[in-house]
Amino acid sequence: MIVIGGEALVDLVPDSSTADGELGPLHPRLGGGPYNVAIALGRLGIPVGFHARLSTDQFGDKQFERLKRSDVDVSLVRRGPEPTTLAVVGLGEDGSARYSFHTEGTAAFAVTDQEFPPDTAAVCLGTLGMAVEPAASVYEAVLFRESGLGRFVALDPNIRTDLIADRDAYRRRFESWLPALGLLKVSEEDAAWLADGTDVLGAARDWQRRGPAAVVLTRGAAGMAAVAGDDVVEVPGVRAEVVDTIGAGDTVQAALLAWLHRRGALSADAVRRLSRQEWEEALRFAASAAAVTVSRAGAEPPWAAELEP
Repeated sequence: MIVIGGEALVDLVPDSSTADGELGPLHPRLGGGPYNVAIALGRLGIPVGFHARLSTDQFGDKQFERLKRSDVDVSLVRRGPEPTTLAVVGLGEDGSARYSFHTEGTAAFAVTDQEFPPDTAAVCLGTLGMAVEPAASVYEAVLFRESGLGRFVALDPNIRTDLIADRDAYRRRFESWLPALGLLKVSEEDAAWLADGTDVLGAARDWQRRGPAAVVLTRGAAGMAAVAGDDVVEVPGVRAEVVDTIGAGDTVQAALLAWLHRRGALSADAVRRLSRQEWEEALRFAASAAAVTVSRAGAEPPWAAELEP
């Protein structure tokens, strides 16, 4: 099993028919980076569990139901009376998304630590769960504990700068995580923020030398690259009619983990042994999965059957 740790929230997405300069209706879409990764892995047929706290409000009920419908193990999900975290989404002309978060006192950040099932092979963390307290300390402890137990740990920082009060402190924490990671997936924008505007590829090489078996850089429609040892493997993006980009990066992370799982490669040593051809295959699979997600409103990752040749 792969255990995903982090927040679930509701994206409030503006109606596409809203006239310029006007306030239109907002449509609730279930989301949150780690939640999206769990949903995507379940739909791809990978054994996956979600370690999180959900509200007992109506949004929380829908989040819980969707996890089960997507074949996600909910035994690590806890429920509580705190309200669901909200994110108000703004969409650019190209479908790119920006977010305004409402996190104070919400269920996602009241999460508590738990012992994971003995069949846990890998753990994936990221987004607000690694940045907003008190959840950040809980998930950071999970990261170090699970790595210490020899489990494969994947991270997507998926940085939301508005919620990071101390940039330097976050960077120091990020650097402390590197030795515990097997896979780091990061967007070029996030990599530039973490590297303070220096050469992104050079920063990725440095991060990879300091811990992860591989670093995957996502470049939106331009595709993605994997930094693994002395190799940099690049693939172009897959053409798609973009509705919005919500959940695209989360789908990439899930697809990479699914590809590794199917090949019995959920270990740092196995990832280091992947050939250039295997990396190209993994990245193309992830790009194809993300292309399906961006063609739909909100974070709606594909099911396995949708990606079959």
